[in-house]
Amino acid sequence: MQISKAHNIMASALNFRSTRQDMIAGNIANIDTPFYRPKDIEFQDMLAKKAAKVFNTDKDQKLEMARTSSLHMETSDEINSRKSTVFFRDGHLSRNDGNSVDLDIETTELSKNSVMYNALTATLKKESAMFKSALAASEKL
Repeated sequence: MQISKAHNIMASALNFRSTRQDMIAGNIANIDTPFYRPKDIEFQDMLAKKAAKVFNTDKDQKLEMARTSSLHMETSDEINSRKSTVFFRDGHLSRNDGNSVDLDIETTELSKNSVMYNALTATLKKESAMFKSALAASEKL
């Protein structure tokens, strides 16, 4: 059962935040692994497009290509809009062993992700409590 329009988006965001937490923890765990490059995941654009579609705020004035057959290939925008992107977080100085994990950056990203995860969890709990409250009030009628 869907409680609100935003429920599925928040649930997806929670899953992505959990995945990102695991990736950052893996980066920290590999801080001493030679030639290790830190990984991260980009999913905000995909969630923003999904939210725009759900809330009908999609102001994209792009002309869509007609697909007259299910065998036609999808455009690259259609493919990228449904997926998150895993990338290497480069740009940091690598040490002599080729490892480019920066503990300060990883712990900062871990903290930011944790705050967002906790905010999403609190929001989902609040949404659930509001739904339960409405059900309890309707039982008293």
